[in-house]
This record gives sequence, structure tokens and C-alpha cells, in this order.
Amino acid sequence: ALETLKMFEKKDSRVKSAAATNLSFLYYLGNELAQATNYADLAINSDRYNPAALTNKGNTVFANGDYEKAAEFYKEALRNDSLCTEALYNLGLAYKKLNRIDEALDWFLKLHAILPNSAQVLYQIASICEIMEDPSQAIEWLLQLISVVPTDPRVLSKLGKLYDKEGDKSQAFHYYYESYRYFPSNIEVIEWLGAYYID
Repeated sequence: ALETLKMFEKKDSRVKSAAATNLSFLYYLGNELAQATNYADLAINSDRYNPAALTNKGNTVFANGDYEKAAEFYKEALRNDSLCTEALYNLGLAYKKLNRIDEALDWFLKLHAILPNSAQVLYQIASICEIMEDPSQAIEWLLQLISVVPTDPRVLSKLGKLYDKEGDKSQAFHYYYESYRYFPSNIEVIEWLGAYYID
């Protein structure tokens, strides 16, 4: 794939930008951040309005821990394509890392309007509600999430944990037990269930 894409580097700017964008993404997936950054820069220089190239550049900056600068690249990608879901998602993550929780929630809610059944988006919204110390809202979002991925043991145990914090032992037991059913090796879940039976 890399060799094929490198053949397009010498073409006109739009083709070069598309090839460089894909090369950047492949290097990013391979955790070769220097190469990913070089190709992201090449893609942007070839076509400044390429939202995928701007998102890739944001990802390389994000991976280096500069969340503020990454957010700027994601916002620029969104100015060029307001429906660029990768930029929307990553912008929410960047604000979450910056502890700008309200802004992170706003971006994830915008993305939820576009992708209402995205498990990742539902999880992020639930996670932010938990950070904001609103467990009932976190539970609501996690319940939506398990309607999309009903057999995810981590989500089920998270629901059990939240219900336990809320003092609803029967619901906590239900979700911990479901989590155990799908993944019987989680020690934390086994400990909780053991303690529940002792009580």
C-alpha cells in the first residue's frame, strides 16, 4: 500500500494530497509519527483545504501531547468540512484531555446528532457525564450504548459500578452478572459478585 501510494506523489496537487493523506494515516497507524507528520505536512501543502490531511496533522500533534494545537487543526478541518466526523470526535477528545469538559461534551453531542448509533460516541458522552459527577445521566447514555453493543462486558460492569454507587444493588447485580457471563475472568467483577453473595 505504501509503495503504491508513493507512486502518486509526483502527480498533480489534489492526487498528491490524497496520496500523502493516506500515507500519513498508514504511518500513524504504524506508530511512525515522524513519517506521519511529514506526509501530513505534504498533504496540507498540496491542498490546504483537505479536511482529512488537517485531521491527520492534528492526530500527529495530539500523539505528541500538544492537545491545544491539535484542537486548532481539527477546527480548521471542520471549517473546510463541517461533517468531518473524525475531526469532530478527535476535537472532543482533545478538549477532554485539556479538561475543558463542557466543550468536549458539546462536540460529542454534535457528533451524536450525526452518528446516533456510534458506540464510541455514546461511551465518550457517558464518560464525560461521569466526570461531571452526573451518574444518572452517565447511566442513561450507557443504557443507550448497550442497546448498540449488548455483549460488551466492560460497559456492563461500568453500569454495575454506577448502579452500585447509586445504591441500587439489584440493578448493580444484574449488570455485574451480565458482565461476568460474557467475560468470566474479570477479577473486579468476581470480587463484587462474591461480596454481594456474602451480604
